[in-house]
Amino acid sequence: MLYSFFIMKRYLTQQIRQDLQRKMVFLGGPRQVGKTTIALSLLKNKQGYLNWDIAEHREKILKRELPAVDMFVFDEIHKYRSWRNYLKGLFDLYRKERQILVTGSARLDLYRYGGDSLQGRYHFLRLHPLSVAELNILSHKGLMDLLELGGFPEPFLGGSQVEAKRWSREYRTRLLREDISSVERIKDLGNLELLMLRLPDLVGSPLSVNALREDLQVSHKTITSWVEILERLYAIFRLRPIGAPKIRAVKKEQKHYHFDWSLVSNRSYRFENLVASHLLKWVHFEQDTKGREIELCYFRDIDGQEIDFVITENNLPIQLIECKWSDDNVNKALRYLKNKFPDATAWQIHATGTKDYQTPEGIRVAPALTLLKDLI
Repeated sequence: MLYSFFIMKRYLTQQIRQDLQRKMVFLGGPRQVGKTTIALSLLKNKQGYLNWDIAEHREKILKRELPAVDMFVFDEIHKYRSWRNYLKGLFDLYRKERQILVTGSARLDLYRYGGDSLQGRYHFLRLHPLSVAELNILSHKGLMDLLELGGFPEPFLGGSQVEAKRWSREYRTRLLREDISSVERIKDLGNLELLMLRLPDLVGSPLSVNALREDLQVSHKTITSWVEILERLYAIFRLRPIGAPKIRAVKKEQKHYHFDWSLVSNRSYRFENLVASHLLKWVHFEQDTKGREIELCYFRDIDGQEIDFVITENNLPIQLIECKWSDDNVNKALRYLKNKFPDATAWQIHATGTKDYQTPEGIRVAPALTLLKDLI
């Protein structure tokens, strides 16, 4: 297909090369998003690739019988209980001689904060699914293909909706039986799978843990723990509502979205999920590569007014985004928040509409591609 060359050179490739000159690089992200492919594309000597899940490689890691190469790639090493201390010793020993790239799930970034024995020795980057900007999609058909197939390389490049659905089902099974089972202590995998099946239908609304608890007949604590696990392993991500003294915002109800947006059956909510994923990809890129204090949130007040997405920097809104499936009147809540924060840019984007204009208060109404093509 037209897009196949993007698989070897992804948007983070150059940043990884640059960061490896100074420190280790930890590359996190969903399974099968392309982390290993990037890593192998950077290796001059493939003997430097060591996967903890391969018995022969695991033995070399444990015995410290590592090949004499310029760069090591450790895949899934987070499944080794002492992986942090192992990498610390290796980096301190070979700091000037070897480059070290570590790939794996969100487990890698659980230790980014206090008590990290690797503090100051690595850069953390997050790889996201393919997007409009990365694929240079300029047509409505291209956007609809991405919406239907999802942004993971294998199903998108395959180009088949049937195969994409098969891939999503198999992906969920592998995530549950391999990733979750290997890094988390879960006894009730059956109900956890029911939760994974239920969540795509709840995209677009604040996530009610109490409602899920009643549906699955498990405790509030268990549901909360399971949702956190799915978030840590990049199955889902959650957005908090913004709160400020001059707006009557809710402060606790979080919304959730899926990295594989093709799971969402309702096309309007799937489009909202796609936009959420694109915005989060840009936000993470700005955080990881530039150190910006920005966050993707949403707005909802106690009267039920809601805006799909708000990007904040240093806790102040800098961009407001509302999603619509087709041409529609400008959201009243978007006008309200734009009035409260006039310096923030404001967008109402649509998936299938044709209108493109700017309102007197400065809200841009436009096709989704107009915004998405300028992200990352």
